[in-house]
Amino acid sequence: MLTQKFSRTFDIGGGREVTIETGRLARQADGSVTVRCGNSVLLATVVATEEPKPGQSFFPLSVDYMEKFASAGRIPGSFFKREGRLNDYEVLTSRLVDRALRPLFPEDYFCEVQVIITLVSSDPEVMPDAMACLAASAALAVSTVPIQEIISEVRVSRINGEYIINPTRSQMEQSDMDFIIAATEKNIMMVEGEAKECSEEDLVKVIELAHEAIKVQIKAQEELRDMVGVGPKRDYPKPQHDEELRARVNALGEKRMAEIARANEPKAQRKESYKKVKEEVTAAIKAETLLPEGGELPELTKKLIGDYLSDLQYHTVRDMILNDRVRLDGRSLDQVRPLDMEVDVLPGPHGSALFTRGETQSLTTVTLGTPLDELLIESAAKSDYSKFILHYNFPPFSTGEVKFLRGPGRREVGHGNLALRSLKQMMPGGEYSYTVRVVSDILESNGSSSMATVCAGCLALMDAGVPFRKHVSGVAMGLITKGDKYAILTDILGDEDHLGDMDFKVTGTRDGICGVQMDIKVDGLSMDVMRAALEQARQGRMHILEAMERCLPAAREDVKPHAPRTVKIFIDREFIGAVIGPGGKIIQQIQRETGTTINIEEKNDQGEVAIFGAVKEGVDKALAWVKGIVEVPEEGGEYEGKVMSIMPYGAFVEFMPGKQGLMHISEVSWKRLETLDGVLNEGDMVKIKLIGVDQKTGKFKLSRKALLPKPEGHVEQERRERPERGDRRDDRGGDRRDRGDRRDDRRGDRRDDRGGDRRSERNDRREERREARSGDGDNQPQRESEGNASQQQQQPEQPQQSHPELGPDDLL
Repeated sequence: MLTQKFSRTFDIGGGREVTIETGRLARQADGSVTVRCGNSVLLATVVATEEPKPGQSFFPLSVDYMEKFASAGRIPGSFFKREGRLNDYEVLTSRLVDRALRPLFPEDYFCEVQVIITLVSSDPEVMPDAMACLAASAALAVSTVPIQEIISEVRVSRINGEYIINPTRSQMEQSDMDFIIAATEKNIMMVEGEAKECSEEDLVKVIELAHEAIKVQIKAQEELRDMVGVGPKRDYPKPQHDEELRARVNALGEKRMAEIARANEPKAQRKESYKKVKEEVTAAIKAETLLPEGGELPELTKKLIGDYLSDLQYHTVRDMILNDRVRLDGRSLDQVRPLDMEVDVLPGPHGSALFTRGETQSLTTVTLGTPLDELLIESAAKSDYSKFILHYNFPPFSTGEVKFLRGPGRREVGHGNLALRSLKQMMPGGEYSYTVRVVSDILESNGSSSMATVCAGCLALMDAGVPFRKHVSGVAMGLITKGDKYAILTDILGDEDHLGDMDFKVTGTRDGICGVQMDIKVDGLSMDVMRAALEQARQGRMHILEAMERCLPAAREDVKPHAPRTVKIFIDREFIGAVIGPGGKIIQQIQRETGTTINIEEKNDQGEVAIFGAVKEGVDKALAWVKGIVEVPEEGGEYEGKVMSIMPYGAFVEFMPGKQGLMHISEVSWKRLETLDGVLNEGDMVKIKLIGVDQKTGKFKLSRKALLPKPEGHVEQERRERPERGDRRDDRGGDRRDRGDRRDDRRGDRRDDRGGDRRSERNDRREERREARSGDGDNQPQRESEGNASQQQQQPEQPQQSHPELGPDDLL
C-alpha cells in the first residue's frame, strides 16, 4: 500500500450501509473520497486554486457529476462509443450539489473551485444522485479548502404511506412523493422534488425526517476528517475594502436609493435609475478627490463604488419591505402581479397558450407525436423512453440583453425540469398513445419564468386536447428576515430574488403540491416560518388557478383538426405476427394505403397496436384493417366483401382482410343462374353472409342470396336423398351371393355375344354423331376435347357431396 486508507461506515436504514473512504484514489487532488452503497461507488474530488484571478468579483464554483458507462458494464451508444457532454440527468444532479455547496464558502472567497463526482461502479437498485452531495461534502471535509460547514443530502420518498430514506429504484416505482433535501447539522439548505398532490404538512414532515438522517451522515464525515487528521483550513487573499469610501457612498446615495425603491417603476426604468445614481455618486466622489484636470478615479475605486452601491440597494430594499411592508412595485407582500392569459394563440401548433404575469411572459406550444417520437433517456444504470418532453428556452431579448445564441445551459435545463415534474403529475398514464412535447419560449422575464412555464404549459396542454386531469399553477416565493422580523413575499420580482434569504417555487393543483424547488440562505429558519411560507404560497396558487379556470375551464374533448389522430387497441399476442406480416409486408401495406403510422408493442402478454394519422378517415380504415386481421369470422355473421375473382361455378369474395371464401353460383341469387356474366364483376363490393365453414379445410362458404328477400311463390327444389352405402350392401348382399351360378352359366354366352356385335354398334353411333355435327369440320372434336381438358385443369376439385340448393340436373 502506497498510503494508508481511512474509512467510515454508517447505516441508512433497512439493513443498508454506506462506506466513505479516502487516502486510496486521486491522491493529488486537494480532497478525494469514495462513497459506496451496495455495488454503487462514487468518486468525488475537489481542487481549488490558491489565489483568485485578477479582478475576480464572484465565486467561480463548478460542480460536474458524470456517469461512466463502464460502471454498469455497458458501452455508450454514440457514434464514437465514448461519453460525451453531460446529459440532462447529469446536469440536474450537478445542480443539486452546486446549490447545496455554494452557501458553505465565505462570501469573500473568490478562488476557483472545481468539484468532480464520477460514478465508477453502478448498482441497478441504488440511485446515485442521492449520494453525490455526500461524496462532494466529504471530499471538501478531508481537504483544506475553506468551507464553513459540512453538509449532506438524502432522498425521502413515501411508499404505501411509509417514509423511506434513500429508497431503491424498485421502491421508487410505487412512490407518491420524491424529494431530495440538503442540510447542515443545524439548517436546511435546499429542497427539490415532486409529489402527487401532497399537503404542505406532508412536505414539512419530509424535511424534518430528512434532517435527522442527514445529521448521521454529517457525523460520519466529521469522524472521517478526524481520522485523517486534516489541518486548519487554508488562508486566502481577501478583497480590498475602503470603509471611508463606503461611508461616503452611503451618505451620497442613501436618499436616492430610498426614492427609487418607493417609485414603483418598471424594471427597465428602475435599472436606469440605479445607473444614474452610480454616475452621480461617482461624479461627486471624483469632485471631492481633487483629481488633476482630465484625471480619472482608480479602477479599484470605481469597482468599490459599484460594490458599495449594490450593498446599499440590498439593505435599503430589505429594510423597506421589513419595516413598511411595501415592495418595489408597490404591491402588498401577498399580492400577485396582474395576470393575462390566452389559449389557441397560434394556428399551426397542436396547442398553444400565452401567459403573462406582470413583466414575465411565456409563449408555450404543444406538439402531439407518435411513439416513434419518444425521447431516449440513457444513463449508466438503464435506458428508458419518455413520452412527455418539456423544453424551456430563455432567449437574451427576454431581459433586453445581447448574447450569443447557444445550446440550453444548466439554468434552462433546471427550470424546464421543474416544470416537467410538476405537469407530469396530471398527465394521462401509459394508455395515452401520443408522445407530447411542450416548448416554453420566455418572451419577457422579471421573476419566476419557470412558474410561468408551468401555467402556460397547463393551458397549452388543455388547448391541445390532452386529457389533463386538473389545472396546475405555480408561484415563486421569497423570504426576508432580520432578527425576529420576517416578511414572506408572493410572486417575487427579479430584483427581489437575490435580496431574500430564501426563494422557493411551489406548484400544484387545488388538492395539493406537485413540485417544489427551495433554496435557503439563512441560518436558523424555524419550521413555523416554513409552514407560514407554504400556506401563503398555497393562497397565491389558488389565486392563479382561478384565473386559469376562467380562461379554459377544462381540457378540450378532442384534438385540433390538423393534429394527428390516434386510436389504440389490444390484440392477442399470437396475432402480432399476422398484423406485421412476413418481413413487415402487411403492416407496411396498411401504412402505405391508409397514410398512417402504426406502432406495435407487446405488453403484459398482449399486443398493443397504436395507429396514428393526420386524417381521421385513414385512421379508421387502418383500424378496420387491423381488426379484420385479428377478428375470427363467426358463422352467421354478415360482412361486406370485395369480389376478387369469378369462376364458372361461383365467385371468390374477400370479406375480411386476408380472408376469402367461395360464393357458389347458386348462392348469388334466388334465380337460377347459368353464368355470372353481367351479375358480378371483379372489384364489386357485395354484402354477404357466412353460411358455413368446412371443418376439415377451414374454407368459408358465403351467400349473397341469404341476405336478399325471398321472391313470392318461389319453390325451392327438394334435395334428393341418396341411400347410405351400408344399407345398399345390406339389402343387396344376400341376393348377389345367390347369383353366383347365374354368372357362371352366362359368362361364356355373354362373352361370345359381345365380341363383335357391340363393337360394330358403337362404331356406327360414332359415325352418326360425326355426321350430325356441322360448322367446325373435322377439327371440332379435337378442339372441344382440348377445351374440356383445359377447363378441368382450371377448376378446383369439388367435393362429391351435393349442394343443398342444387337439383339433380345441376349435378350432371
